[in-house]
Amino acid sequence: MADRSDARRTVTGPVAAPRRPAADEWWRHAVVYQIYPRSFADSDGDGIGDLPGITAHLPALADLGVDAIWLSPFYVSPQADAGYDVADYRRVDPLFGTLADFDALLAGAHELGLKVIVDLVPNHSSSAHPWFVDALAAAPGSPQRDRYIFRDGKGPGGSEPPNNWESVFGGSAWTRTAGADGTPGQWYLHLFAPEQPDFNWGSAEVQEEFESVLRFWLDRGVDGFRVDVAHGLAKAPGLPDHHVDPRLGAMGFEPPTAKDARAHLDGAGAEPTPTDGQMGPMWDQNEVHEIYRRWRKVVGEYGHERILVAEAWVQPLSRLANYVRADEMHQAFNFTFLETPWYAPILQDVVTRSLQLNNRVGAPTTWVLSNHDVVRHPSRFGLADAEQPKPQQGIGLGDPQPDAALGSKRGRAATLVMLGLPGSAYLYQGEELGLPEHTTLPDDARQDPTWLRSQHTRRGRDGCRVPIPWVADAPALGFSPTGESWLPQPESFRALARDRQAGDPDSTLALYRDAIALRRHYALGAGTLEWLTHPGGRVVAFRNGDVTVMINMSGHEVPLPPGEVILASLPLKDDGALPADVAVWLV
Repeated sequence: MADRSDARRTVTGPVAAPRRPAADEWWRHAVVYQIYPRSFADSDGDGIGDLPGITAHLPALADLGVDAIWLSPFYVSPQADAGYDVADYRRVDPLFGTLADFDALLAGAHELGLKVIVDLVPNHSSSAHPWFVDALAAAPGSPQRDRYIFRDGKGPGGSEPPNNWESVFGGSAWTRTAGADGTPGQWYLHLFAPEQPDFNWGSAEVQEEFESVLRFWLDRGVDGFRVDVAHGLAKAPGLPDHHVDPRLGAMGFEPPTAKDARAHLDGAGAEPTPTDGQMGPMWDQNEVHEIYRRWRKVVGEYGHERILVAEAWVQPLSRLANYVRADEMHQAFNFTFLETPWYAPILQDVVTRSLQLNNRVGAPTTWVLSNHDVVRHPSRFGLADAEQPKPQQGIGLGDPQPDAALGSKRGRAATLVMLGLPGSAYLYQGEELGLPEHTTLPDDARQDPTWLRSQHTRRGRDGCRVPIPWVADAPALGFSPTGESWLPQPESFRALARDRQAGDPDSTLALYRDAIALRRHYALGAGTLEWLTHPGGRVVAFRNGDVTVMINMSGHEVPLPPGEVILASLPLKDDGALPADVAVWLV
């Protein structure tokens, strides 16, 4: 198909016409900054980031212009999965500080006009949680065991797991218990690590406990919750066997493909009829929605400014939209957008469907390019096969390495597209510095349970979790006063340190700051998108209010449309052309 570089021609009407957000519905258009506490800033020199370290750097985030911060878990935990194995949902782990430190962080953020969202992990607890310790000591069929998912095994003497489910981290999703005398007993379910037993959400006691946890943090003044594995709480009755397609990601999530896009462009691509749990009997069961309806009522008791955010790796997009119906969650991360390859027809198709489907339920679309679980987007887009979607399992020594310059160029362009779209957007710490994945992290430094449980066949997520650089010539690049760092930082981070970028108008930091400021000035988050290019071309352009956003994915220069360029992902020449892999905003 020929390239369509003329961005002046309107080929479709508005894709979405969301209602104007009320003053207290900040989340409809917010830019939220994710903080991974272990890797943000270490105040005490132990090599692990902490809450006082975050508080000390809040002015830098206010200067960036974001509306809110989201904190990954800081609760009491044995750290078998970097804090996503929670042993106490109401206390701060001493690794990160104290409850008083959290209160100081919250107050400091609010003084700067920043909302604070905290992580909630309701699918599973730590095996060190008092409830699970009690369950192991109790008899089969007891109230203590009913809080989790215990089952008798199959085969002679119950020696085989109850079903064939696999852990997301590799290996079986079941671990067998043993009595005090060593006698083998029942099995318990853990969709992730054995140290993360799944709760039984059919238990009224579990439901009541988590509503109490919500109120505990709401009473302290938090502005919302990001809900981990929001699509996993309910399991299909009978826990039937499920065969995982090895070509897909660990959760059965398939990246969007050119075939999907072509089907939609040809008019034959209506969203498939969504079915209960079509990604497997452990994911996206209809029963999860009743849980979130109850939670929405709890959150609503504290006013309309408190929110729930779903981490739900759900397909199709029509199924994801169920999580943001008017009486459920406020936001749900758009992972289909995150997984979109460097291919214009797929990008345009995913954006179109996302806006249309979310608009049907009156919800904003929540855009995201990077987080603590995926390869950072500059590195994804720098891979030789970036146009071909595939699940990312990390990048390490011996793997094909990204083209750093190309990835940086495309990463900046992709960010301008994301921040130019109507809805809300989430940034992952360090992406405002243009940080790539640490793709040469020594294997002996890896700590992700994915690496360990996959028998060293999947690199895991450590490469995107490396502590971020603040000061180029300081110990641990300013992350820790002693130079300690729980994961080693690559030398490439030195040139990207915040102090090196702070005064450079062409830096990635300046680009993010300018984009966020212009996004707010032109109210792009509350706008309406209108496509200006034909679907199927290699150039994507749309109008959002007064601003035209254009990205060139064609591989060669294309003419710029009329208008004043107010922002470009890289400096432009004076020849009126838009280079390949560059994006602009015009008015």
